[in-house]
Amino acid sequence: MARLLVHVEGQTEETFVSEVLGEHLTQFGYEFVSARLVGNPRMKRGGIRPWLGVRRDILRHLKEDHSAIAAIMVDYYGLPHDWPGRAEAPSRNSTSEKAEHVESALLDDIATELGPRFDQRRFAPLVMMHEFEALLFSNPDRFAQGIGRCDLAADLRMIRQGFASPEDINDSVETAPSKRIEGLFPGYEKPLFGVIAAMEIGLPTMRQECPHFNNWLERLESLPAECSHLT
Repeated sequence: MARLLVHVEGQTEETFVSEVLGEHLTQFGYEFVSARLVGNPRMKRGGIRPWLGVRRDILRHLKEDHSAIAAIMVDYYGLPHDWPGRAEAPSRNSTSEKAEHVESALLDDIATELGPRFDQRRFAPLVMMHEFEALLFSNPDRFAQGIGRCDLAADLRMIRQGFASPEDINDSVETAPSKRIEGLFPGYEKPLFGVIAAMEIGLPTMRQECPHFNNWLERLESLPAECSHLT
């Protein structure tokens, strides 16, 4: 059975993998699914490290366990420009093209480091557009209910209705998904409320509303069968 380690940048994503994604993905043939932080522990609100340090962690995992699959789940918003593909991504037209450009560059970088014998299916990057909080706009009513602020449902719906998909909610310092939430709810604490809201919304709704996130999950679901020769 396959083993999956998802590299994440913060406590919220770590809990999301453990409490939400792990239970789902073990149904598809994974022996276990776990998360590993690649964020900067010195920063109170998280923060992603430069690519060289993160790459070192990913490479170590792939080299130490040749039958394992590695994934990474990071936010496009605030992603350092030293990460492969990030500096060029803004020139892409659509939200999905930006994410796919960075993901492809990350995969190319890892594959180059591991050489031609590396099975590229063993590394599955996800660049969330624009950050984890975008997933929570998949159902504004349940989001509001999950954080105990039903009075914010109408405001959250208004934000969501301004975009074709939650993944399109933009990434400036004023209008990123988390900034919009904090503007409505100054007491919003991502590690506490983010996963509670995600569990209230449910994975099926997130997948339906966030196609790029769904594509990544579909890929992870297929990998145990595709990589059965590794075990």
